[in-house]
Amino acid sequence: MTASLPDPAGFPDCPVCAYVLTGTARLCSDCAGRTLQPIAAPHCPVCSQALAPGRQCSNRLCALPEVQRGFSRVDAVAVYSGALKDKIHKLKYEGKHGWAMIFGRLLVGWMDSHPEQMRGVDHVVGNPTHIGRQPIQHIEAIMNAAYTEDVTRAFPLSAPGAHRLIKTSETPRSANKNLEDKRAAAAAHAAALTWTRDTNDIKGATILLVDDVLTSGSQFQHVALRLRASGAADVRGLVLARVPWSG
Repeated sequence: MTASLPDPAGFPDCPVCAYVLTGTARLCSDCAGRTLQPIAAPHCPVCSQALAPGRQCSNRLCALPEVQRGFSRVDAVAVYSGALKDKIHKLKYEGKHGWAMIFGRLLVGWMDSHPEQMRGVDHVVGNPTHIGRQPIQHIEAIMNAAYTEDVTRAFPLSAPGAHRLIKTSETPRSANKNLEDKRAAAAAHAAALTWTRDTNDIKGATILLVDDVLTSGSQFQHVALRLRASGAADVRGLVLARVPWSG
């Protein structure tokens, strides 16, 4: 910032920041990067889980061939901890709409600062929530905000209300379930998804699938395999937060 302008307030003080309405995605992303817990180095190149030096990732998905895993890699803005964990919860379970705008900026800021990971992406789509989800369809709200914050239309995001991937029926939740139940819930979630555009739109495409958090990756796997079965050539992932996970 210049001496004549105030400094950003820093995450999670975004609601009282001088740039809460006028800030750019890159400004907010750079500002939040000073306080969010970064993805560890080294980390798994497939699921972004922190790795001890010289150790292999313990996530069973990462050892699978890509054709069985579905996705090629999942990147994360930061680790699911502290203020980021709290604010994702505020949006997801309390419907605090203001955080959707901030999260949209963080995603677009990440895309802007990672051109290698964005190269060749044909569609950026949210991993959808059920159309009747209460108190808010948080993924859709974040993706709508990301479209708005991408002022130069640098990325292939869908306009608000025109989401390419939707979920038309409710399925069991996976939170606080054992691994077997999580996998069953992930499979049911993927089966409930519909691609809303011409099916030729997906054939041979590289898709960036966006979600709020990643834990084991089971849901990403099932959705990615569904997209691959529909003709997608590559499915990559981007999440706001990587949940620390030991397998």
